[in-house]
Amino acid sequence: MPSDSVLRIVWIYPDLLSTYGDQGNALVLESRARLRGINAEVVHVRSADPVPESGDIYLIGGGEDRPQILAAERLRRDGGLHRAIARGAAMLAVCAGYQIMGTTFGGEEGQPVDGVGVLDIASSRGPSRAVGELAAEVDAGLNLPTLTGFENHMGITNLGPGVKPLAKVLSGIGNGNGFEGCHSGHVIGTYLHGPALARNPALADLLLTWAAGDLAPLDDTRYNQLRQERLDAVLSR
Repeated sequence: MPSDSVLRIVWIYPDLLSTYGDQGNALVLESRARLRGINAEVVHVRSADPVPESGDIYLIGGGEDRPQILAAERLRRDGGLHRAIARGAAMLAVCAGYQIMGTTFGGEEGQPVDGVGVLDIASSRGPSRAVGELAAEVDAGLNLPTLTGFENHMGITNLGPGVKPLAKVLSGIGNGNGFEGCHSGHVIGTYLHGPALARNPALADLLLTWAAGDLAPLDDTRYNQLRQERLDAVLSR
């Protein structure tokens, strides 16, 4: 638990990268923390503001090409996110945010653009847009149920030796090589929208555990039933 007993959830650049409702990830984390009696607050960091180094969980979402390039430039120049991750803060990066956490990603014309370098990945433009439901079986080491969500991107992401695949694709495209997303330390990258943490509360709880320690259980029985029905529908296509 943070030393001052406030869990700080930092939502990075909502003015640039919040096209697909990924800000809902912050709301899910805040709600699931408070249901357990954990005092939590969401800190909105706009692109003109410095990224605070004192956060516990950092979130960044999806967006279009030009805002993605601008976000990468400002995060490289700022350096606050790098320092926060280096001291052990948790992070969930989604879609465009996932790509810019790597070394390079595809720009407006497909040209390579420098990323932030938090993750050992490199992304480029794929031959066609991946749009639709995505389901993926998670790396056993993370002890999570099958992930589900919606993808809408043209990215192909290759993983370097410094990261592990987050999950193996069961339905959909993901990274474009049979895997979806990646993880390294307390950082997770994914193409999942939905928002991702609303569709996958166990993933939200993993981030909360990394930031706050062991958690009291919540009764997600009915939610899990509905989630399984949706997963069955996706896999039966």
